[in-house]
Amino acid sequence: MTTSTSTPGSLTPSTPLQSVSLQGTLSESTLLDRLRELVLGGEYVPGTALSEVRLAEHFEVSRTPVREALKQLQIEGLVEIRPKVGTFVREITRREIVEMFEVKESLESMAARLMARRGRILELDLLEINVEASEEAARRNDITEYARLVHDFHENIVAGSDNRKLAEHYRILMNQLAYHRLVVRSVQHPGRLAQSTAEHRRVLNFIVEKDGIGAELAMRDHVVTSAREVMLDSATRQG
Repeated sequence: MTTSTSTPGSLTPSTPLQSVSLQGTLSESTLLDRLRELVLGGEYVPGTALSEVRLAEHFEVSRTPVREALKQLQIEGLVEIRPKVGTFVREITRREIVEMFEVKESLESMAARLMARRGRILELDLLEINVEASEEAARRNDITEYARLVHDFHENIVAGSDNRKLAEHYRILMNQLAYHRLVVRSVQHPGRLAQSTAEHRRVLNFIVEKDGIGAELAMRDHVVTSAREVMLDSATRQG
């Protein structure tokens, strides 16, 4: 299992940013995507300072597009810009976690129900492959791989719903929730890895059987349980 060794503080030469290989000048949208990935991927823990100067030098752009990208990330709730102080990776509050999981429960359960109605589609094939790979990752206790597969599991179901508005709101929510970081921490709780895998299998079975109501309820149970684990982790970290 690979874990980050970053600690709160300034962006330093030893941070993972230095390993990102980029060629040529980035467009503003690509720069935004790269910075978002670095924050969401957990390379920088909440509280880490992000220097405009250092980022501009690394990505070989001026400070202006970096500044604009950081402003967008602030709108998305991923960073906090403190005037005359700096920009920092933001830690979402417990209240925000609760509220966003409530929305996540509604969106994902709806997606599971809609996908189940569509029968044998490409996303279902991908979902079956995903669950099998997740079960294998769980047997190996490969947290890093499992967290990646969790992301793909939920993305496949949202894509399988064939509802563009649902997908649009879902992806905004996932960015705000910084879900990858939460998954990596929560699945390390004793027994959670096996439990999460079983919950994924249950959702999949209902979708295969074209049982929309069953899929919806199974997904609700899964999200509620995930939220409980995340809140437990949050309480421990803040305690």
